[in-house]
Amino acid sequence: MKFRVGHLSIIGKRDNNEDAYFIDDPFHRFFLVADGMGGQSAGEKASSLAMEIIPRKLRHLDFEKATAEQTIQTINDAVSEANIEIMAGGEVNSKLKNMGTTLVFVVRVVETLFVGGVGDSRVYLLRAGTLQQLTTDHSLTQALVDAGTLTLEEAANHRYRNVLYRYLGCKEGGQGTTPKTIKAEVNDKYLICSDGVTGGADDLKLAELLISGTCPDQTAKAIVQAATDGGSKDNITAVVLFVDQ
Repeated sequence: MKFRVGHLSIIGKRDNNEDAYFIDDPFHRFFLVADGMGGQSAGEKASSLAMEIIPRKLRHLDFEKATAEQTIQTINDAVSEANIEIMAGGEVNSKLKNMGTTLVFVVRVVETLFVGGVGDSRVYLLRAGTLQQLTTDHSLTQALVDAGTLTLEEAANHRYRNVLYRYLGCKEGGQGTTPKTIKAEVNDKYLICSDGVTGGADDLKLAELLISGTCPDQTAKAIVQAATDGGSKDNITAVVLFVDQ
């Protein structure tokens, strides 16, 4: 199978871009998106560290022969190391205190994809015209939804919707990523994005753009534009994967 990739990241309505992403060119073995937090340059530093450390660790994986257990262990080790480095950086530099970042990833071993993350950035799959969110938000509102305390509609505008209980830069950030395993199929389309996308474009709009898209670069641009037009107040990052024969 062949992956075609499109990507775009913009500052949006912020002063600087704390989002970061990584595409394993030209091999397309893994794809990462991070959304930094912490104010000033701290969020930008945290997401940058994650995009430096995690790819370096992932490259040790045998992408042709690794078992599921080996793959998940390598991913978790990479994320744990990034989490430790981000926490340490915040301790030694007062300007970076409390910095953190979300992380979502798609890692490809032959035709199996390992999908997961920490925080509230997301990975979506469009298959046979149906959009599915593959990752779970580690936010207080999602926890309340899971507990039956809030509805999805109430969570969308809740005052705690952007409060995370897990992210890279806190103790819980290194406790494993529990990836989903997905068997890639021809004509699958994946969206890996920061919450700047979902803050301005709902699932119906994302599905519409992925269904109609024929070029991943143009689709990524269309998704970012839709989020902008929808009132997103954050940095906006979209990485789009098309699976071809």
